[in-house]
Amino acid sequence: MEINETFSQYSDLLYTTTVAIYVLALLFTLFEQAFGAKGRLAAERSRQRVLVGAGGPDSDSASVEDGDAPAEPEAPRTIGRPERIGRMGAALLVLGALLQLSAIVLRGLAVHRAPWGNMYEYGMAVTFITVVAWLVVIKKFPVRHLTGFLLLPVVILMFINGTLLYTVAAPVVPALQSYWLYIHVSAAIIGSGVFLVPGVASVLYLFRTAHDRNPAKFSGFGPKLPAADVLDRIAYRATIVAFPIFTFGVLCGAVWAEAAWGRFWGWDPKETVAFIAWVVYAAYLHSRATAGWRGTRAAVINIVGFSVTIFNLFFVNLVTVGLHSYAGVS
Repeated sequence: MEINETFSQYSDLLYTTTVAIYVLALLFTLFEQAFGAKGRLAAERSRQRVLVGAGGPDSDSASVEDGDAPAEPEAPRTIGRPERIGRMGAALLVLGALLQLSAIVLRGLAVHRAPWGNMYEYGMAVTFITVVAWLVVIKKFPVRHLTGFLLLPVVILMFINGTLLYTVAAPVVPALQSYWLYIHVSAAIIGSGVFLVPGVASVLYLFRTAHDRNPAKFSGFGPKLPAADVLDRIAYRATIVAFPIFTFGVLCGAVWAEAAWGRFWGWDPKETVAFIAWVVYAAYLHSRATAGWRGTRAAVINIVGFSVTIFNLFFVNLVTVGLHSYAGVS
């Protein structure tokens, strides 16, 4: 079918707009991360002053019998500027995700196929899944102020994707003209996109545990992070969600390979690195479930798994030559 250039141009415009919105959301959430802790500390100090003024336990006034003690008034909870800006950043994140989804849909309508037939389209879909996964995380955990740490790699990946890896809308090569493109590649996209969340959470976990061991050395950054067990739960639960989907994608890839090339496995570079990533994440889940390997060592394994995933995406697709060399860039 003929490429719809109008839809393609609108898709590119929405993609560029999404990047700009994510950058703005990144700045807003970093502001909350940098100054929000001070606001919470100031609110706590204000509450203590109210208690002291009302004759609370910190007051120097004469003691009062328990039966005559007035009730301690609660300080009204005020939303500081950092928190308001953080909420604006979260709203921008939702807006950006909607625009990115629109860009993906228009790209698919432009090319009349699944919109992940080359590196540019694949990267656009992966980063979208990452943002959606993080929106689910901040809905379940009070970690909105960490959004900037997640958006930073997303913005970098989207910038590289939209510049160095950009590919004009075009039909895919004959080898990809199969219904397996919808099944195998979509599973790989979802798995890889969600894996970014535990990767970031594990990195922050290492910073938090380093602060807990040496508070003086990490006094500026460490205290603003959530408790280590919260970051550990985020990494573990996100990996549990991503791992079976990624496993399904690997298995579907083997079935597609048998149909296309007459063998289930051929140790193609991308197949090999994907298998290594699967082994690493399986080792993480095993180590996380084993009492002797929780904590720092498990977090390191998770980070290694994400590093292998990124290596598989960029290096294998762009540098090596194999049956999966469908990057779409020269």
